[in-house]
Amino acid sequence: MTTEQHILACIDGSAVTESVCDYAAWYASRLNLPVGLLHVSEVPASTRRDLSGAIGINSRQFLLEELTQLDEQRAKVVNSYSNALVNDAKSHIQSGFEGVDVRIYQRHSKLLPAIEHFKAKSRVIVMGRRGEDHKDSRINIGSQIETVARASSVPVLICSEPFKMPNSYIIAFDGSKTAIKAVDMIAKSPLLKGMQGHLVMVGNDNNESKKSLAAATEQLIAAGFTIDAQQLSASDTVEGLLTFQKQNMVDIIVIGAYGHSKLQQLFIGSTTTKIIAKTLSPVILIR
Repeated sequence: MTTEQHILACIDGSAVTESVCDYAAWYASRLNLPVGLLHVSEVPASTRRDLSGAIGINSRQFLLEELTQLDEQRAKVVNSYSNALVNDAKSHIQSGFEGVDVRIYQRHSKLLPAIEHFKAKSRVIVMGRRGEDHKDSRINIGSQIETVARASSVPVLICSEPFKMPNSYIIAFDGSKTAIKAVDMIAKSPLLKGMQGHLVMVGNDNNESKKSLAAATEQLIAAGFTIDAQQLSASDTVEGLLTFQKQNMVDIIVIGAYGHSKLQQLFIGSTTTKIIAKTLSPVILIR
């Protein structure tokens, strides 16, 4: 039996929650799938040290009972907040995207285990560029993004700014296995069909790279996509891609993400992370 799929939207009540809802609903409408709204709560339990010490057993029992009551109150407040958040998010989606079915998922856990719980059902994961803990930082991409992207076998869409209906996209292409996989996944999906596409390679001006770029272009055209292939001579990959995006007013960036190990990343840095940090446009990461 085939498992019904959904677009998993991870919401946390931060300033980017509406953006996450809107892009998840747009994605869902393009693929005719429901949206799964996921809110993860962590209820901090009291630290219950041995309270016997210098106080009597009766006092100790009384304090433990008070701590238990406080834990119960915390749980009720967290649950009430979660219920209000997911219901508001559902109403927001249904008011802006008629016909999109919305499912609600609430879990008490860390984010990654909660996402992995829905692994078999998720067609894509949508997350905000800055979580609640980074809402005042325009350069911090959020502590969970790389962890989720590296663990995910499906695309991860990162967004931050208010929703804008996408009409064009750019695929960052370098001939690597992750870039070729990204092209292959795009070619097999209806998500970006009918939009103006740009397949852009920065540097790598050699015959092998040119052949790889031409093959990827032919694959997308054969699949019915409108594609403009470009090989740029910019010295910096990130700046070259983002300059091209701005000059051509491209709406979405697609990246074959985190092709290097974390150890390699310590020495060479991550193009993926730099692009996410330097753009306010939605980014689709494909591992």
